[in-house]
Amino acid sequence: MLVDKKILVSGIIMISIGILLSTYLNLILPVGTIGMTEEEVIELLAKQQENQDFNTLAGILIGIGFMLVLISFGARRRKGEAAKKIEKKPEI
Repeated sequence: MLVDKKILVSGIIMISIGILLSTYLNLILPVGTIGMTEEEVIELLAKQQENQDFNTLAGILIGIGFMLVLISFGARRRKGEAAKKIEKKPEI
């Protein structure tokens, strides 16, 4: 099977870390309460935006890991293949 194991393992690790990070960020999502002052509302919105930004970065990490997994399936050359191709000249 033509798989580069180092790239495959690193892609799987990146996917798993991205999923774990995304799950964790969704669990600690800041929530507001009734009767908050304007300063607290602004601070809450800033924390929610920061959480969303980190969640986006986790999604990018998952995407790069997935691309590495896909790349790993075609990264290694076959042993029988030569680097140069032999061309046949057409007979006239």
